[in-house]
Amino acid sequence: MTTVLVVDDSRVSRMLSKQFILNKHPEWAIAEAASGEEAVEKLATVTPDLVLLDVNMPGMGGFAAAEKIRATCPKAHVTLLTANVQDATRERAITLGIHFAEKPVTEARIDQIIATFKG
Repeated sequence: MTTVLVVDDSRVSRMLSKQFILNKHPEWAIAEAASGEEAVEKLATVTPDLVLLDVNMPGMGGFAAAEKIRATCPKAHVTLLTANVQDATRERAITLGIHFAEKPVTEARIDQIIATFKG
C-alpha cells in the first residue's frame, strides 16, 4: 500500500491535499503532520512513500524536516508544496534532491505531484 505523509501547518491545506489524493487513490493511506517536528516523530510509526512538505512552518521548517526525512526514509519521494516560490527555495530543493510544487493546493497540482511520484 502507498503511504503519503502530508506536512503543513495549515489544516485546510492538509485537508485539501488528503481529499484530492483520496479522490484518485482511495486505497492509499494518508498520515498528517502539522509541523516538521511532528513529521519526524511520525517516522517512528509511518514509512511514507510520498511526502508533501510545506516550507514555512513554526518550529522546524520544511528544509530541516526534509533532511531528516531523507535520512530516515531515503526512498521516500519528497515534494515541497509551498507558496515560497523564490529561486533560492527552488535551488535549495534541487540541492536536497527533492521536488518542488507551488501552492495553492489544487486537484491539478496534486495530480501533477502524483504523476511525478509514480514516474
